[in-house]
Amino acid sequence: MKPDLLALDFASIPVFIGLSVGMFGVVVLRYVLLSGIFHWYFYHWKKDVWLHRKINRKSYSPAQFKKEIAWSMLTAMIFGIIGAGTAVLWQKGYTQIYLETQQFPWYWLPLSIALAMLIHETYYYWLHRWMHQPSIYKWVHKIHHDSKITSAWTAFSFHPIEGLLEALIMPCIVCVVPMHVYAVLTHLSIMTLTAVINHLDIEIYPKNNWGNHLGKYMIGATHHSHHHKYYRYNFGLYFTFWDKWAKTESPKFKEEFEQRN
Repeated sequence: MKPDLLALDFASIPVFIGLSVGMFGVVVLRYVLLSGIFHWYFYHWKKDVWLHRKINRKSYSPAQFKKEIAWSMLTAMIFGIIGAGTAVLWQKGYTQIYLETQQFPWYWLPLSIALAMLIHETYYYWLHRWMHQPSIYKWVHKIHHDSKITSAWTAFSFHPIEGLLEALIMPCIVCVVPMHVYAVLTHLSIMTLTAVINHLDIEIYPKNNWGNHLGKYMIGATHHSHHHKYYRYNFGLYFTFWDKWAKTESPKFKEEFEQRN
């Protein structure tokens, strides 16, 4: 008979290591799959179509790609360990993660994802600004900014301390916000997807009313490229509202975004 995974003690060292390795594999698979699809689609299959939407005319170097993959694997390892730790918290009854959809009204599923994203956005914005303090930046955040010209592979290229700080918010969220396990997985997938889009260095929002509206309130490649270019602006993760409220949005963003081909 197959062992019942939920009957295992997640806190025991062998099971915890197994969970960490398994979650590391899931993070890597999701990261490679999404980054690979976007890279292949925009830089190879549809290169002629999207080349005019590229933000930086220069391309990143093979050396940068190798460094990003190395740092990303380390980040994935940290995410896997934190994910395993979250599973332990869930098994011990410390989180609000639930498995039965009937426990809450159907509309709570999308609402819980939206709430989690807003909490994540707020945490990341202020963490990001803190990481740009000169005494912190060189030890924690500089690795990410070594990618002067970003790509889909830049998304998880973090120093281990930054990776840890970014990972810790998720267990905090699920300890206070009731979330179905599928909502948690959806949130994590959105996080990876938006990170890839933001670092793609190609503006994918269409030049129409829908794209103009969406691109001004949700972070895309143009918005985030200003952060890597100017350092002092555009600290958000999913949305631009904190940058607008705190007046940290690049003054050149709107003009450049509206001029995209």
